[in-house]
Formats: sequence, C-alpha cells, structure tokens
Amino acid sequence: MLYCLHPRPVVVKNVDRMINCGDPSFGGAMYACSHCGFMKFVPFRCKSRFCPTCGVKYSQERSTSMSFKLIHCSHRHCVFTIDEELRHFFLEDRSLLDCLFQAVRSVVLRMFYNLNKSKNFVPGFVCVLHTFGRPLEWNPHIHCIITEGGFSDDGFWRVVKHFNYTLLRKSFQTALLNEMEHHIGPSFKKIKAQIYHKDKNGFYIYAKPNLCDPKTVAKYICRYLGRPIIALKRIDSYDGESVTFHYNRHEDNVYVERNLPALISCSC
Repeated sequence: MLYCLHPRPVVVKNVDRMINCGDPSFGGAMYACSHCGFMKFVPFRCKSRFCPTCGVKYSQERSTSMSFKLIHCSHRHCVFTIDEELRHFFLEDRSLLDCLFQAVRSVVLRMFYNLNKSKNFVPGFVCVLHTFGRPLEWNPHIHCIITEGGFSDDGFWRVVKHFNYTLLRKSFQTALLNEMEHHIGPSFKKIKAQIYHKDKNGFYIYAKPNLCDPKTVAKYICRYLGRPIIALKRIDSYDGESVTFHYNRHEDNVYVERNLPALISCSC
C-alpha cells in the first residue's frame, strides 16, 4: 500500500482550517436588526470539504446546481480502476491525474460512437476522482455516472441498456497507458508492456445498480464530490498521535480495524 508520509502543506492548511471552523477568535460578522436593534455575532466558517459542517453545505449546493443539468433518464454508475503498480506514478506527479479523466472520456465517447458511427451518439456523463480507498491507501480511480442513452447529431435519443464491459476494460487500459506514455515519455514503454502482459483482460471496471431520477443521481454524485476522506462514524479513537478506524472490505464485506499515525495522508 502507498501512503504519503509527509502531507502536503495544503492538506495541513485545510485540517487547521477545519479545526478552527466557527471559532469566534478567528473573526466573524456582526448583524443588527434595524428595527429592534438586536445584534448577533456569526463566526466565519472554513468552507473546506474536509469539514463535517462545511462539507455538507458544499455537497447540497453542488447537488442543487447539478440537478438542473442532468438528463431525465436512467443512469449507470461505473468505477474505473487501475493496476496497483501504476499508483505511484500518480502519487509522485499529480498532473498525471488528468490522464484518468481523459482516458475515461475517450472510452465512454467511443463506446457510444460505435453504436452507429454515422449518427455519432453522445451520452451525458459526470466523472469524479477518488484518490483513496476504504483502507485509506493511495488508490486513484474514477467514479463515472453515465446516461443509459445518448443523443445523435440530428437530435435522436437512443436508449442504451447494454454496456460492453469487456470492451470498456481493454479500451480504458489502452487509453490510459497511451496518455501516461505521452506525458511521461519513452521511459514508460517498459512498464506499459509489463502491464499489458499482466492485465490481459484490461483494468477492472464494475458497475453499481442503476440510478434512475436526476434528483437521486445528483445526490449520489455530490456525495462523492463533497464528502470528507473518512466519515466520523468510522473513526473509533484518536490519542493525539495515531487514529484507529474501521471499514468493511470491498471484496468480502469483512469488518477490518486499522491504526495509522495521524500525520500519514493517503490522499494528500
């Protein structure tokens, strides 16, 4: 598992902001009623997604904004994962994270384009990056909400219920490795060949149950956009130096408890 032993300054800054969120000593605004003269002091908030309070507000605002842009149809939730041996590249160079978005975008558009190349069907989709897994290790992957259908160039809507996951797995693998080679250079070719040999069926992609109405979809997406790295209910104890937390393993839903130094950051 990959961990970042020295959190970036921006991570420490956001944690400090969260700890001091709502503290009157850090300033605030005074409001007064022009009729009765009643005055109320409201402390400033941190506005960080790390914060349990501000993160909820952020999620709600994003959900409302996004609900007006979603197409009224069923949606499919797909998760695009990568080989574990590639993770350190993204940890060492954060600019490579954009390769994940570019690869998913090209794969989804090509899948719908192949339905009828003359019509050029285009779906609606939203991509969200996660750089961590349940054990809080460094694990960059993409959550993608895709409409189960697409519009053609002449405005015709075609419903698409079948997603070819074999095609998606191999296409995503090829698209991502090509993007990484383009950014990293010839030195990546050897790793690229090893990954192709190791993952002959492509990278693992799986889907959650369909999400129907746009309201449900918006809330689901914004849960991933606005939630903190770990829910407070999963943190069991903190002694000032280490944190004990639990999670249910994806593979078999087994309950796992872990203890990590507080300053180790998995998604810094």
